[in-house]
Amino acid sequence: MKRIALLAATTAAALTLAGCGQQSGGAAGGTRDQIRAVGSSTVYPFATAIAEMFVQGNAGMKSPIIESTGTGGGMKLFCAGVGAQHPDIADASRRMKKKEYEDCQKNGVKDIVEIQIGVDGLAFAESNKGPGFKLTPKIVYEALAANPYGKGPNKAQTWKDVDPSLPATAISVFGPPSTSGTRDSLAELILTKGCETDPAMEALKKKSEDEFKATCTRIREDGKYVDSGENDNLIVQKLAANPNALGVFGFSYLEENKDTLKDVPINGVEASYETVSTGTYPGARPLYIYVKKAHMQAIPGLQAYLNTFAANWDPNGALTKRGMVAAPEAVRKASAEAVKSLPVLDGSQLK
Repeated sequence: MKRIALLAATTAAALTLAGCGQQSGGAAGGTRDQIRAVGSSTVYPFATAIAEMFVQGNAGMKSPIIESTGTGGGMKLFCAGVGAQHPDIADASRRMKKKEYEDCQKNGVKDIVEIQIGVDGLAFAESNKGPGFKLTPKIVYEALAANPYGKGPNKAQTWKDVDPSLPATAISVFGPPSTSGTRDSLAELILTKGCETDPAMEALKKKSEDEFKATCTRIREDGKYVDSGENDNLIVQKLAANPNALGVFGFSYLEENKDTLKDVPINGVEASYETVSTGTYPGARPLYIYVKKAHMQAIPGLQAYLNTFAANWDPNGALTKRGMVAAPEAVRKASAEAVKSLPVLDGSQLK
């Protein structure tokens, strides 16, 4: 009987989703009986862990499809429309941008629920055999910017060229691509902060936001920074093979690979569970999932999947054992309420 009831619920949900697809103008419409999430490579291991727990706790449900597309790529897929051919969830290692929200609205994705699932650190790491770098946002900016302070192409070849306290080893940084939320965090939390150490940049910002952004966040393309795709484990492998190189990725990847990697302090602060959770680490950032409210009734198990997240993001929960940093108590409380009441994002606080 239980099996028949589940089949009936799945069929009803599929029909509802088909209706969603037709309302949103999705020609394919169609049906789907499993959850689909796209987005951040940083959130990916946590989303897959929750998918495993969801299946274990909900007999008869199919395993959710979790795709690592990068935050930007995931938002593009998420905002393309409502219906079976579009994902239910966008995993994000930064907050949704105003432009992405507007794209969602244009494409009929009207009711979006924002849930912060935890905190992460934008970690800088080197091989355990590395020289022992100590960096600041200013140093990172001057090493990686395409046009530092708007004074012409970056000519620095070694770290010593940037700062005399650093070794005369060639600048070599493996990091995320432009579609990644980790790359956005690198731009916002580190590069822009480094750029703003020059007082002239404040005047540039007032004169032209676009010019300021290009000057402060555009990364050089002469091979010193290597876009390593959405697979952060690939960066870990490259650091093992290149002891003088640096890698940029989510804190959980550093935690998982402490046997081969060591942290590179920023402003003298190491990335640790405590410094990331309290926000004292300069690269600390929130992690989110975005959910289509229109899919909640249509996709079997979607509410149960969100409940599984909420049940496992505490400091002693399963997600922290996988390397995620628990959000402060007030944030967790607000997020748990959001999972229950599904408040709709109005976009006014987005940038």
